[in-house]
Amino acid sequence: MRREVPPPEELPTVADEVRGHLGGLPEALDRMARRMPFDIRYVDRLRWTPEEIEGAEPRSAVWMRAVGPLGDDPLVHTCALTYASDMTLLDAVRIPIEPLWGPRGFDMASLDHAMWFHRPFRADEWFLYDQESPIATGGRGLARGRIYDRAGNLLVSVVQEGLLRPHTNAPSLERPYGEEAGGES
Repeated sequence: MRREVPPPEELPTVADEVRGHLGGLPEALDRMARRMPFDIRYVDRLRWTPEEIEGAEPRSAVWMRAVGPLGDDPLVHTCALTYASDMTLLDAVRIPIEPLWGPRGFDMASLDHAMWFHRPFRADEWFLYDQESPIATGGRGLARGRIYDRAGNLLVSVVQEGLLRPHTNAPSLERPYGEEAGGES
């Protein structure tokens, strides 16, 4: 793994972070939290305001695991982790552009998604999803992810390109980043 991170047991759930920020969980989020198939815990605290993203690097890391046992069929674990790999990867693209939580200025859609499986794994055990975005420009962003087990073994590599469409009242994409946007990758 590229960096030391706290274990998942030391991090709050997404629902707990939302409750802490908002003083409660809105009904729609409460229903969604009860149906989530994965326990997701962000390594870095959630960002809610433009001030909190100022100078943020295009990277994110989350601990994840299925909320219940998935049995022993490796194909079930592969399918579950494939589903989970799409849940937070484009966060790395958004982090320098807009807060991940709170009012959103952009809709995002996946344009493509590729995965390489390196080792056997269980999606019902904690895995760390380390994500980064080398570039976002021209309404598109590229994200790369590496999925590790608790021992630090690389399990899966992931790449995804996303489309960013601003809402009519969204801030402009004045801060593209990456090589082709004139910044560093």
